[in-house]
Amino acid sequence: MRVLFVKLSSLGDVVHTLPAAMDAWRSLPDVQIDWVVERGFAPLVQACEAVQRVIPCDLRRWRRAPLAAQTRREWSEFKRDLQAQDYDAVIDLQGLTKSALVSFMARLTPTGQRHAMAQRTEGSAYEAPTRWVADVTHQQPWHSHACERGRLLVAQSMGYEVPAHLDFGLRVNRTGSQVSDVPEMVVPPGSVALVHGTSRDDKLWPLEHWVALGQRLLAQGHSVALLHGNDAELARSEVLAQSLPGAVVWPRLTLDQMLLPLSRCAGVVGVDSGPSHLAVALNLPHVQLYNFDTAWRTGPLGAPHQRAVLGQPCPTVDAVWTAWQACVGAAP
Repeated sequence: MRVLFVKLSSLGDVVHTLPAAMDAWRSLPDVQIDWVVERGFAPLVQACEAVQRVIPCDLRRWRRAPLAAQTRREWSEFKRDLQAQDYDAVIDLQGLTKSALVSFMARLTPTGQRHAMAQRTEGSAYEAPTRWVADVTHQQPWHSHACERGRLLVAQSMGYEVPAHLDFGLRVNRTGSQVSDVPEMVVPPGSVALVHGTSRDDKLWPLEHWVALGQRLLAQGHSVALLHGNDAELARSEVLAQSLPGAVVWPRLTLDQMLLPLSRCAGVVGVDSGPSHLAVALNLPHVQLYNFDTAWRTGPLGAPHQRAVLGQPCPTVDAVWTAWQACVGAAP
């Protein structure tokens, strides 16, 4: 049985879909899973042991210059790759017009079907073409975690019960401290990564709170690693490093470069952002910070060494520190 997942972006959303692939792979011994995803997130999907083939696309870039010769050429190549295989099931896990388009373009076997969500769920976007393209739509609980929604949709589409065990399926070689893809990087034992950057300012945690937390981590004997994905986050990392002696500002890493060093950390503390969700998928001790109550939809799913901390207007340093100590104490 050949199945195509359509989940294009973004990083956190792709992370939350990984357990659905693992469920199908474990529940259906003959299943082969292919996955269409934005090229920047392809390394993450490739690291999931349930996925046989990744089909990268560049829809975000193509729509900025739809008539350019390069776009037309790359679109043709993507269409050829997508249609090289007939599928017994195509599952739109995104629920947007762009994912519906990809699902529509994919080729089915004579008995194959396209599956999708029947309606939106609380706090998640949804667009009508999802229903128009699908042969079968599946009702979802209104109030559901992004991870559980994807798991349920695939189970409904493929005819099995959602397994009790949650597994993101990331298999990363964690041996040694040298990161071969980034030769200048060494991840010292006991490193704790601070994920302070996010695409939304209302998700940020105050700089003085990061400094206070970092000082406690250093006093406990940890090394502090500061991540950044753009110039603004780099500037913030450099400001933090000035107040945290010995803290290391990591170079700006692509996703495939980030997986290995992050996996070697002793844990992560971060705001609601892609690298924080990646820490959960890597099964690291992790505290995720929320300034408003959306942890039920995207936060850690109950592992004792992973916790969400909610505070308004933001979590206190003491609350985050207590949660961190609890996570470290419960680490597998």
